Amino acid sequence: MKKILYSALLTGLMVLAGCENDFDAKIYGSLSTTNFPASEADYESYMMDCYIPFSVNWTYQWSGSSNQHNFYVSEGGIHRMLDTTSDLCAPWTIGTWGGPFIYMPKGQYDDMKFAGRTSNVLPSHFEKVRDISRMTEIIGTLEKATILSETKKKELIGEARLLRGMTMYYLMHFYGPIPVILDPEMVGDIEAEKKMERPTLAYMAEAIAADFEYAVENMAEKQAEKGRYTADYARFCLMRHYLNEGAHMDGYYKKAYDLFSQFTGTYSLFTAGANPYVDQFKIANKFNCEIIMAVSCSETATGSGSLGNFNPFSWYLVPWDAAKYDDKGEPTPFVNQGGGWSQCYNVDPQFYDTFEEGDLRKEAIVTSYYSTLHKGWVTRNDIGVKWDGFILNKYPIETATSFQGTDFPLARWADVLLMYAEADVRLNKTVSASAIACVNQVRNRAGLEALPAAATSSVSAFMDALLTERGHELFYEGGRKVDLVRFNKFYPIMTSFGYEPTSQYFPLPNFAVEQAEAAGYTLTQYFTRDDYEGPKK
Repeated sequence: MKKILYSALLTGLMVLAGCENDFDAKIYGSLSTTNFPASEADYESYMMDCYIPFSVNWTYQWSGSSNQHNFYVSEGGIHRMLDTTSDLCAPWTIGTWGGPFIYMPKGQYDDMKFAGRTSNVLPSHFEKVRDISRMTEIIGTLEKATILSETKKKELIGEARLLRGMTMYYLMHFYGPIPVILDPEMVGDIEAEKKMERPTLAYMAEAIAADFEYAVENMAEKQAEKGRYTADYARFCLMRHYLNEGAHMDGYYKKAYDLFSQFTGTYSLFTAGANPYVDQFKIANKFNCEIIMAVSCSETATGSGSLGNFNPFSWYLVPWDAAKYDDKGEPTPFVNQGGGWSQCYNVDPQFYDTFEEGDLRKEAIVTSYYSTLHKGWVTRNDIGVKWDGFILNKYPIETATSFQGTDFPLARWADVLLMYAEADVRLNKTVSASAIACVNQVRNRAGLEALPAAATSSVSAFMDALLTERGHELFYEGGRKVDLVRFNKFYPIMTSFGYEPTSQYFPLPNFAVEQAEAAGYTLTQYFTRDDYEGPKK
């Protein structure tokens, strides 16, 4: 399958190509933009530029921004920003690459204000406000297109608005509300672009919801390419957003509850294999019955953008001295790769200890490895001496290629079941049988019994159990910190692990604050929600 995605303002040419009709963005060549877009295919290709921040390669440049990490690349994307900054990851102190790998997992965010425009070891995403403006411009162009049918026009606008909404969503969960331009007529207006002030949380919540709602109503239910976004993925994003903001936005819990019955696809928990939880993430089970949406990756990709999305996660997860074979000559989980670049990210033993005995999901975590350096086994007893935490093996090394073809899950039915249970209880303020049943479906697949009576005896007890369940089911899928904030448990859980967060969200970088000040505006560096339980900044 080959499909050209033209870029009107870039010097690159993006092509959709891949095996089994997968959605892989590939960038190469150059393009004359004369009289572009001029056809329905041109307009569709023009809209596809909005996927650039959601592809997976080393970095990208778009909309005039400096080198940016994509949202899903391991070095600086959501796993770094929203998973390692939660209870999932212990600070990387042994053989570390630098300060951010130590202070970010501790919740010590103050030095993040020194981030530059370019995203690197210290990840920086604020420049993506330019991407939002670029998407707004694309939406405006689509709105004025006269050669498109009304249905096709709305489909393309819906897709672009989902991508713009997701960009706002991630930036808000990094920094809190951020200044955005959502009116196409204001793009390029110097005074509008100078006005860098934080909007209210309610404004930001409504803006994201409006984009998602439009996408739900107008996007295609199915796409020819696996990995291209659909209306069901928009429903998932909207349901999650409603839950995140329901505490301060009237009617959001009811809307989240209602969305559960509106999914049009046929989804179910993946149950094949000896350990279905572990097996569902393997290459052989791409886009299985549980997957609503995933980032489609290829083992032949290199990270350059010319060969599709790549998955370099294992290089950041496996200690550099991990052996391919153990002391008995048996292959280890790392036989196809050997050691990684370093164990930048890990599973905090304190988090691991929250799993119940017999939970099959623990098998996605390696708690000891054979070391080529120490000529022996590195075990839990060596935590803090030879390594900082356990090895995440949720996305296993299956092929002897430079990078893996394992997809990154973006939306799974297990998450929807847990969100429905949450929406039901938050809306009705009681623990219903249907909410319990949804959680138990997920637990049973993991080899566990139903929730104990103590976990369903009150709304508070159920919510605590649900947050724990979400951590065990969805660890390192890019949203743990968002969950902790939504449940008002970020500060309490981090402090219980021995870490003292300096703020609820990352501070905006100094360059943005200073730029706003030079234009006569005040861009508040820190943001804190009203219900935050920790010190407010």
